[in-house]
Amino acid sequence: MRILGIETSCDETAVSIIEATGDWNAGFEYQVLGNALLSQTIHSHYGGVFPNLARREHENNLVPLLEKALDEAEMLEAGTSSTEEIDEILHRENDLRPQAEEFLKTHTRPEIDAIAVTHGPGLEPALWVGVNFARALATAWNLPIVPVNHMEGHIVLSAIAGKKDENVSFPLLSLLISGGHTELVLSREWMHYELLGQTRDDAVGEAFDKVARMLNLPYPGGPEIDRLAKRARAEGVESPEQLPRPMIDTDDYDFSFSGLKTAVKRLVEAQPSITETLQMGIAREFEEACADVLVAKTMRAIEEHNIESLVVGGGVSANEYIRERLAESIKNYGLTTQLLVPPRELATDNALMIALAGYFRALKKEFAEPTMVRASGNLKLV
Repeated sequence: MRILGIETSCDETAVSIIEATGDWNAGFEYQVLGNALLSQTIHSHYGGVFPNLARREHENNLVPLLEKALDEAEMLEAGTSSTEEIDEILHRENDLRPQAEEFLKTHTRPEIDAIAVTHGPGLEPALWVGVNFARALATAWNLPIVPVNHMEGHIVLSAIAGKKDENVSFPLLSLLISGGHTELVLSREWMHYELLGQTRDDAVGEAFDKVARMLNLPYPGGPEIDRLAKRARAEGVESPEQLPRPMIDTDDYDFSFSGLKTAVKRLVEAQPSITETLQMGIAREFEEACADVLVAKTMRAIEEHNIESLVVGGGVSANEYIRERLAESIKNYGLTTQLLVPPRELATDNALMIALAGYFRALKKEFAEPTMVRASGNLKLV
């Protein structure tokens, strides 16, 4: 089965084409036929993502990325596709509509079986661009759509990209850490979920970005804090004060990072100036505080639920220190839990994860009529 995946949930515009066969742990194999991604660096000037600016960038980037992915897959063929109803479907996408119409007038339908698109969670103005583009293509090409939950995409990709040759055993625990989410999710079988705990305020990735801004570091802040903290540990640089580890000892699986962020703010404001040494020390202490809490909660869930496999997904899963701490803790606890993390280049948002999750949903015939697909910024996994 060939799946075209589309991702526009935040500030990455991405299109991917895969060919897959088999079911999970039952002869599953896949090949990436085409893959194209563009990160919206324009947001770095503002220190955060602006939804309507992201929407405009998605509108301008989707057709060129589709052409690139199709060309890589050797599926970009001249011809004509139907443009009926395109004006109605894309009537709000003023920049995308003429590009999509021109593309469909000059290219024939590729040999794909379904279109998978992120319909949430994320920035709703951005999500709608991808959803409407998928609806337009599905209508023009007479193809079914598979609406995909963005967080499920992270789980599926991390499980597939992180595993070795052996099968993934259950129960499976997913630690989802990103700019919008901090969750522990239990799966007793593939693609079925139970929420164990989540953040009560800020997501850990949001805290990374806001702390980076306090330290005058560029956006996105996560990679900058990762880099400075690593250097601080190598050079023995420490923070002027120890930061709190919020909720680390509470008898639940919930998280809170708002107080930690406030503690950093007070610490920074108490300093005469923000030197590079101060940046390094606070970055190290903040990263270690986050890791302490994430690891403590995750390890307790592993032990209490007899977890066989741990998936780590979302943008913050690219953090090298958090990865190392989780691996060390599993080893030190004497556990045989399989740790599944994606390559760092696939930890952030991409369309490959949407195509893969879409494939498994397509196997179950979980298709949607194009007119019924809706963007949902607050879509839940559970």
